[in-house]
Amino acid sequence: MDIKPIRSEADYERALRRVEKLWDFPEGSARSDELDILATLIEAYEREHYPIDLPSPIEAIEFRLEQQGKDTRALIGVIGQRTRVYEVMQGKRPLSLNMIRNLHQKFAIPAEVLIRPARRSRRTDHRLSELKLGRTRVRKLA
Repeated sequence: MDIKPIRSEADYERALRRVEKLWDFPEGSARSDELDILATLIEAYEREHYPIDLPSPIEAIEFRLEQQGKDTRALIGVIGQRTRVYEVMQGKRPLSLNMIRNLHQKFAIPAEVLIRPARRSRRTDHRLSELKLGRTRVRKLA
């Protein structure tokens, strides 16, 4: 067993190829131990170099509904009436503390995901910038 730290992308690729070769060895064998060590090293490297961001609250809600085979109608009464559900799911209204509590309790969505601010798409941000810029130009002309 010749295990070295993963310091580069080449080391990472080499470790992944080695894991593929070790995958089917019986648990408790020396090869299985090597697999466990490599998996730990790979996980640490990935955590540092390929971090995964938490989903937006809306993405989390949509995912949980899909997992349970439900649609947005399941949110009526949990976060409000039909209109309120539509506003929240379209990003036009933020989640209130009571909505977050209800979603956490009834759908087991982690609260840390639900309290995050909703992400705006780049397209929306760009349009907002243009609108602000346009207003500035109009004011200067007037």
